[in-house]
Amino acid sequence: MLWQPALPDRYRRMSDRELDQAITARKRQLGPSVVILGHHYQQDEVVRHADFTGDSFRLSQLAAKKVAAPGGGAKYVVFCGVHFMAESADVLTPPEVKVILPDLSAGCSMADMASLEDVVEAWEGIGEVVGNKGIGDEGTKWRVVPITYMNSTAAIKAFVGEHGGAVCTSSNAHAILEWAFRGGSEPLREGERVKILFLPDQHLGRNTAASMGYDVTTRMTLWDPRNVEGLGGNEPDDLLRSDVILWKGHCSVHKLFRPEHVDQIRAQLPGVTVIVHPECEHAVVQKADMTGSTEGIIQAIEEASAGSSWAVGTEVHLVNRLAKQAANRGVFVRILSECQCLCTTMYRIDPQHLLWVLDELAPPEGKVVNQITVPPEVRKWALVSLNRMLEITAKAKPMAAHSATPVD
Repeated sequence: MLWQPALPDRYRRMSDRELDQAITARKRQLGPSVVILGHHYQQDEVVRHADFTGDSFRLSQLAAKKVAAPGGGAKYVVFCGVHFMAESADVLTPPEVKVILPDLSAGCSMADMASLEDVVEAWEGIGEVVGNKGIGDEGTKWRVVPITYMNSTAAIKAFVGEHGGAVCTSSNAHAILEWAFRGGSEPLREGERVKILFLPDQHLGRNTAASMGYDVTTRMTLWDPRNVEGLGGNEPDDLLRSDVILWKGHCSVHKLFRPEHVDQIRAQLPGVTVIVHPECEHAVVQKADMTGSTEGIIQAIEEASAGSSWAVGTEVHLVNRLAKQAANRGVFVRILSECQCLCTTMYRIDPQHLLWVLDELAPPEGKVVNQITVPPEVRKWALVSLNRMLEITAKAKPMAAHSATPVD
């Protein structure tokens, strides 16, 4: 987490109405030179000022399109999300475009669970055991293909790109894993097989591989970078038998949902449909009726029939927004659990910080604060891993929310 200086007192003294009016006026003054992106998990007071809302990668793509608009596009991208999202926007936009994160302390605990140093150490340890540098069990020559979830740092995306892997999102993870098992960036040679190192969210990796038929106990293992015993807490045989090596990382929001929450909501609301994000742990996904990415969940609720009831296992701001919209169509939506399933780092982006960065951009100074910059070499390889993802998914239909039928 980066350090964010305290804002001038005047921002803290402003009422909600004053903040709203000031942001609106400043946006009008800055005009098309600024594009504001609002992630789905962001609070309503911020989202209302966004030019685009969506998930992290979609927003970065929209920003890239906006800055390349004919006749001169935006010069500044204000990303109301978290740090890794702003990094992706910087990778996908031209170097002269400035990407701004309103609060530098808005990080992602999941992304922080996979440092480059730990990943390099794991890569070397796995390679020595399974044959990334030699011959594995029964004469099979193994190839390890690294896959990283979008919720990772630019440094990890670059590592994956440089080592023949790709990025994935929660909606295309199935297609990316299929690509990896076919050999990744290079076709498999005779006698070769693939093991996947999946970073940094163990739950998305486990749920996706399980849906593809890989047994969670016999064909997957967990790499814990904090285990000082070596090999991430594994024995060599654990790595040799596993098709998927999962990094021990998780989303602090989706980790809060528990299997008993599904039982409780069914008791309270007979006939309810439970839909959860694949960042939830496997036991929760098994009990749910459906699982889907953020966009998949939104689509499922938007297409829900009048009179239906839904319990949604994802971040509370998004669920509340969906509930308000669905109520107008006679659809009941609530969060799966009453626990505070809030992305606290996302919540650091508030109207005060948004107004502050816009004020700093205003003439005559036009000062850029909180700029997020990815170094050129990291940018180069991160773009490789992102472009691989785009090439793969261009040939595969993104997975919508679907029935939860994981394989044990």
